[in-house]
Amino acid sequence: MGKIGLIARREFNERVRKKSFIITTIITPLLMVGAMVLMVWLMGRTNNRDKEILVVDRSGIIAPSLSDEGTIHFRPSEQSLEEMQREQPEGVYGILVIDEDIMTDQRGANLYTYEASTVETEEAIAGQIKRIVESEKLKAYDIENLDRILAEIETPITLQTKTISTDGEMKDSSSTLSLISAYIFGLLIYMFVITYGTMVMQGVIEEKSNKVLELIVSSVKPFELMMGKIIGIASVALTQLLIWVVFIVVAGGAVLNIFAGDMMAAAASMNAGTAMPAGMDPESMDTVAMLSRLTDFGYILTLIIGFIVYFIGGYLFYASMFAAVGSAVDNEKDTQNLQLPITIPLLVSFFVLINAMQDPNGPLAFWFSLIPLTSPIIMMARLPYGVPGWEIVLSVALLYLSFVGMVWLAGKIYRVGIFMYGKKPTFKELFKWMKYKY
Repeated sequence: MGKIGLIARREFNERVRKKSFIITTIITPLLMVGAMVLMVWLMGRTNNRDKEILVVDRSGIIAPSLSDEGTIHFRPSEQSLEEMQREQPEGVYGILVIDEDIMTDQRGANLYTYEASTVETEEAIAGQIKRIVESEKLKAYDIENLDRILAEIETPITLQTKTISTDGEMKDSSSTLSLISAYIFGLLIYMFVITYGTMVMQGVIEEKSNKVLELIVSSVKPFELMMGKIIGIASVALTQLLIWVVFIVVAGGAVLNIFAGDMMAAAASMNAGTAMPAGMDPESMDTVAMLSRLTDFGYILTLIIGFIVYFIGGYLFYASMFAAVGSAVDNEKDTQNLQLPITIPLLVSFFVLINAMQDPNGPLAFWFSLIPLTSPIIMMARLPYGVPGWEIVLSVALLYLSFVGMVWLAGKIYRVGIFMYGKKPTFKELFKWMKYKY
């Protein structure tokens, strides 16, 4: 262990002192916080460009009831579609044509635009036409005071969601926050495992091509060398990760207080069990529920600890395989075929991640969160939704036991591969190396 520690310290010091490490450690969280600020700013902005739409109403029913909505302005036109198509009126966004049978044909409305249309615009126009058609159909029943009745019965509902734990305690939950957390943490595991696992492989190839390994293995065993490199680079990753977490939490909290101070105060009131501010719209209530969950220390601590445990386990598991690949080749070009069996499970995990976010307790998410090749990503996608303790313990145990077994197998490849030059081994030869006895 003393030699492994020396190698790990060497790998750690060599990488931490590089300018690239310092630059990426500083710039990456700044970019993340900047992205958060940009998202909040963009969400708060509206498109102020007016869109004038000429209406050709062949039914004579829709046009009189259309009303301007936001930046969308309607103007009835006596010209035909063909005439306006030839003339192309200046400053007009598009032409809305209503067919005679709009009351019976749901495809009786057509929008022709002079530029690419947007989903928001199409939904706003379709929503107005839908309401007008429904209102005209209701009028046929000749119900007295229909408008007043409809206004009185319109009741927006904000669904408050709580999760009942195994001990019967009810806690606030937010499906939106769980979805975002599942995607972010799963993506981070994927990126970190690929990035730092590849770093181990590149380090082995570089030392092997420079003949440095021949000198090093005269003092240490190949297995000790591999473990030292893996642990050293893992320490680099954890150091960088902890710096980012602290920076993002502090800066992110400041950003939320600046741009969403009222909602943060409402979230604190929700956590304290006091009354919520009156007159809050349903969308704001959903945001407050999400922020309330975000300020739950126990929830956040569970996610952070889970991320560290699965990041370390996933990294160690895959880094040992990357080290074996690096020892088996002389340059990075030769690693492509050998990396394929390593990267395929990671890619599969990323696709299963989508299913796990939609059904975190389904059979697909359950089994893939136990399989060591995919559990680091899939379990992190399930954790924000809440996972039974025995599943987490079983998943972690399988992951770390598999890491020990993988290190043992990868060590056999590593022992032979670091002395092989000028030849790219086949998968058959790699399996043969695993069977060698020492």
